[in-house]
Amino acid sequence: MKTLIKMLLLACLILPYSLNEPVRADPPGDPPPLPGGHGSGTNQPPATAPIDGGIGILFLLGIAWAGMKSKSDRQDGA
Repeated sequence: MKTLIKMLLLACLILPYSLNEPVRADPPGDPPPLPGGHGSGTNQPPATAPIDGGIGILFLLGIAWAGMKSKSDRQDGA
């Protein structure tokens, strides 16, 4: 029970800081120039991709898995 309380306390302390600022993937370096006569002739870098939602989901699933594993270990040992 103490381990579960410690894990929940740690999650409550870390989660607000991890959700405070959006995390975005770095855009790739300078893209290669377009071949002649292709498109508008300007080469614009792609937009960044958000990755914060996936990290939050993985974090919560990890906490749930650890809690279930802890509960099953206690039941097997008792």
